[in-house]
Amino acid sequence: MLTLKSVHSYYGSLHVLKGVSLHVRAGEIVALLGANGAGKTTTLKTISGLLKPRKGQVEFQGEDISRLSAEAIVQRGIAHVPEGRRVFSSLSVAANLELGAFARRDHQAVKSDLQEIQERFPILRERAKQPAGTLSGGEQQILAMARALMARPKLLLLDEPSMGLAPRLVKQIFAIIRHLQETGTTILLIEQNARAALKVADRGYVMETGRISLDGTAAELMDHNEVKRAYLGKGYQEVWEE
Repeated sequence: MLTLKSVHSYYGSLHVLKGVSLHVRAGEIVALLGANGAGKTTTLKTISGLLKPRKGQVEFQGEDISRLSAEAIVQRGIAHVPEGRRVFSSLSVAANLELGAFARRDHQAVKSDLQEIQERFPILRERAKQPAGTLSGGEQQILAMARALMARPKLLLLDEPSMGLAPRLVKQIFAIIRHLQETGTTILLIEQNARAALKVADRGYVMETGRISLDGTAAELMDHNEVKRAYLGKGYQEVWEE
């Protein structure tokens, strides 16, 4: 479904991605692991069109999307949930959800999808008229993911969905991620909680200083000595193994 071929991306003169190649098959959850500053968020921004690669290609369903606008990429079926949730705090929960469908023209289907999303996530129906900024961190994360689903994505890019959340809410977010895969959404996931990410992922990649340094199945990475040393420390256990 998604293929990056030797992608190089820059912020001005700063060379961040240095020949990144990876792929995501339809129906998979693929985890992208790495330390802060490794280039994970830049990878997602490059895929979603927020940043254009200077070299290499981003292909989605066989089409080179490297030079398309972010809006055109959304229309192709890629939705991006950025780090930090980024809900529109002063707008209502319902208005945030409706904005997720901004690129769609099938207005009746949008209404139907809004109803289905609110049934899937009852808290969003209960809080529909509240300003999004009044929601808790976990509720805002659910809203951000639901807003992305309003675009009817084939591929969902998730950047640190558990950041800043209590263990109970982390479990809830990862249960939602599992459910999304089960209902047909393909996911590329960035997550500092490597153990939690590999629990739900099919495969994974490890990034270091703008390059892919390691890849394999989730089980292989979970058992890899370097991954254990760097990313699967004791601090990650409380979320899933308490």
